[in-house]
Amino acid sequence: MVKYKIGAVVAEFNYDITHMMLELAKEEAKIRECEITQVVPVPGVFDMPLAIKKLLEKDDIDAVITLGAVIEGSTDHDQIVAQHASRKIADLSLESGKPVALGISGPGMTRLDAHKRIEYGKRAVESAVKMCTRLEKI
Repeated sequence: MVKYKIGAVVAEFNYDITHMMLELAKEEAKIRECEITQVVPVPGVFDMPLAIKKLLEKDDIDAVITLGAVIEGSTDHDQIVAQHASRKIADLSLESGKPVALGISGPGMTRLDAHKRIEYGKRAVESAVKMCTRLEKI
């Protein structure tokens, strides 16, 4: 029996990295007797909030994980994307009463740094499951 059903919102931007993050997340979910029941690809990290909101509205989703890599460019664009997305993601969790785990690496990192942080996919599942468990006790 599955403990928790998790939705995943995954950025297509830097897909070589986010795909690996998703695979690690799926493995971690199985280890924790949970299941990623729906994966929603979005163009980039900035585009995540609407998909997260739609997943949180579903009765058969207990938590959502976000997977993305915000890599540094020649401007401060990475800072803006990461700050605004993370703030809205936190707001959606509070509004819905369901955990939304931040599995987004960056900003201010190189592509090599991003590859080194693919385990954020695993960590996002770990965080979502822990929050689901702890919220049940309140």
